[in-house]
Amino acid sequence: MAGSGERARHWQYAELPGVDLLRARYVRKTFVRHTHENFVIAAIAEGVEVFHHGGGDQYAGAGALALVNPDTPHTGRAGVPEGWRYGAVYPSPEVVAEIAAETTVIRGTPGFVSPVLDDPYTVGLVHQVLRAADEGNALAADTLLRVAVTRLLRLNGGPLPRREVRTAGARTAARARAVLEERMSGPPTLEQLAADLGTSPFALLRAFRDAYGMPPHTWLTDARVRRARRLLDAGTAPAEAALSVGFTDQPHLNRHFARIVGVPPGAYQRERKNVQDLRRQMLLPSETWQNRQLSQTHPPKTGKNPMPPSYGTPSESGSP
Repeated sequence: MAGSGERARHWQYAELPGVDLLRARYVRKTFVRHTHENFVIAAIAEGVEVFHHGGGDQYAGAGALALVNPDTPHTGRAGVPEGWRYGAVYPSPEVVAEIAAETTVIRGTPGFVSPVLDDPYTVGLVHQVLRAADEGNALAADTLLRVAVTRLLRLNGGPLPRREVRTAGARTAARARAVLEERMSGPPTLEQLAADLGTSPFALLRAFRDAYGMPPHTWLTDARVRRARRLLDAGTAPAEAALSVGFTDQPHLNRHFARIVGVPPGAYQRERKNVQDLRRQMLLPSETWQNRQLSQTHPPKTGKNPMPPSYGTPSESGSP
């Protein structure tokens, strides 16, 4: 992204388990059709993001949030020449369910009703979560995340519909998906897969699109990147991860990974390693850990009294 004005950081904060974090500015970046295992809560600070979702293009400008439920196919691109700048949090379904159970009356699996919500107040909360995580303020990060998710669920939340496999086509699609998951590094052709399942290639293609919102080859690329992320999280080298999930080499992984996750796999893994190193430090004897933390958080005095950062919620009315 050098020279393009684009930049991105995709990371985790050890004190926010089950949550991924992103801060980015994109101009020419395009996200191919993909899904996330976690919720997407993207707070637009500048510009406009356009993303295909639910059969049509959605537009999220400054002061709005792009909201995507888990396992929901979507894309992403700039809606204006100058691109868009945003911060995003990706809480797991378990994190959102816990918050919903404590603070809302939603019954069933909670999710977002509309993919775009104009709410500058919550946009500010999301960016404060990212700042608190950057500065190591665990209490603020956790508090602000819960306030933001609660507000979004109250303004734009509801139970997600249950996905039930009823038709013969849906059952065939589910069987095809299981085969692709099992044979990820050496998948069959569409014709071979259809023959093994006792159907025709075009019938399988229609059934798979109806069930998962994308054709089998697009779904497979998405699934490979998901599995590669798990391998990178576990410390597997990018080149090895690429071959393990069925990509021809690391550049092949790099291309698809960046078009789905937003950063290259090497940068993604470095941020994961930083979090893992921090967690290991937290297992040190308490005296060693406390001395190290004191040296980091209390630098020598310079004669000045700098003001501490403010983590108060935005001042607009309308608390969650």
